[in-house]
Amino acid sequence: MSIARFIRDIGRGGAGARSLSHAQAHELMASVLDGGASDLQIGAFVLAMRMKGETLAELTGFLEAVQARCLTLTSDEPVIVMASYNGSRRLPNLTPLLAMWLAQAGARVLVHGTAHGPSQDNAHDKARVTSAEIFQHLGLPAVRDEEGIRGRWSRREPAFVATATLCPALQRLLDVRWSVGVRNSGHTVAKMLNPVRGARALRLVSFTHPEFGALMAAWMAQQGIDAMLLRGTEGEAVADPRRRPRLDTWIAGTPSVEWSAPAQDGVVGELPLLPPSNDAASTALYIQAVLSGEKPAPAPLAQQAQLLRGALAAIATPRPLPGKAA
Repeated sequence: MSIARFIRDIGRGGAGARSLSHAQAHELMASVLDGGASDLQIGAFVLAMRMKGETLAELTGFLEAVQARCLTLTSDEPVIVMASYNGSRRLPNLTPLLAMWLAQAGARVLVHGTAHGPSQDNAHDKARVTSAEIFQHLGLPAVRDEEGIRGRWSRREPAFVATATLCPALQRLLDVRWSVGVRNSGHTVAKMLNPVRGARALRLVSFTHPEFGALMAAWMAQQGIDAMLLRGTEGEAVADPRRRPRLDTWIAGTPSVEWSAPAQDGVVGELPLLPPSNDAASTALYIQAVLSGEKPAPAPLAQQAQLLRGALAAIATPRPLPGKAA
C-alpha cells in the first residue's frame, strides 16, 4: 500500500504540515515495516517527520505498529527494559554496568539495541562504543531467542538482544539513517518498546532535548507507563558518572517521588575514577573492577540502581489504592 497520501499531509514543511491521527500513524508505520512503501517513499517519510516532529498520537500509533511486529517475551516477574541505541564517544558507556548491577541484585534485565555500528563509512558515528561491544568483552554476547534470555536471567545476568533479532523490520527502518544521514521516528519508538508480556516492565527512557522529555512524560501519564526518565549520558539512559541528572520515575503513569531524585546541585567535590579510555575492552575491565569491589562505584549510578530496585519492588507488589481493600 502506498504511503503517498500520508506524505502529502506530513510533508508540507514546518508550518503547513498536518499531523496524523493515531490510526493513520499506525497504518503508515505498518506499511513501512511490511514492505508496502518504496525506498523513495520511506526516505520522504523519514525527512518529513524529521522536519515536522512527532505528536503523541503519532508516536503511540507508530509504537503500536512496531510492537505488533516484535519478538514477545513472557515473564512472571517484572522486567527492567533498557534501550541502548547511542553508545558513547567521550565517556565510557556504562549502560552494561548498570544492567549487570541490577541483574546481580536479582532483577530481570533486558537490554536491546543495535549489535553493530554504522553500515557505511561514517567516522562520526563509528567512534561510538556500543553496549553490544562491551557485553561481548564481558562474555555476554547477544542472545538470539527467549531461551537464551531466560538462561541469562537464571544466572543473574542481563540479557542483551539485538534489534535485528527483537524486530527485524524496525532494524531495517533504523538502517535508513545510513542512507539519508539523519535519525528517524524508528529511533524514537525504539526507546519506547516493551517486548514483555505477562508482567510489568520498568522502562529506562532517555532524552536529549527538553521538548522530547516533556513528550515522553505525557506518554507515560496517558498510557500508564512504568518508567524512569532522565537526560541521557551521550544518549544512553544511564546517569552521568560525574554528576547525577534529574531522575523521574513513573509508576503506572503517576510520578513517584519516592523513587525519583533531583539533579545534583553544587560543585562536584571529587570526580569518579573512570578508565583512561572509553573503548570497549577498557570499559569492560573497568566494569568488572567495579562489580568486584576493586574500584569504587560512581555515586550517581549507584543511586540510579538503588532507585530502580525500589521502583521494581513497587511494581512487583503494588500498594492498594486509598479506600480499597488489600
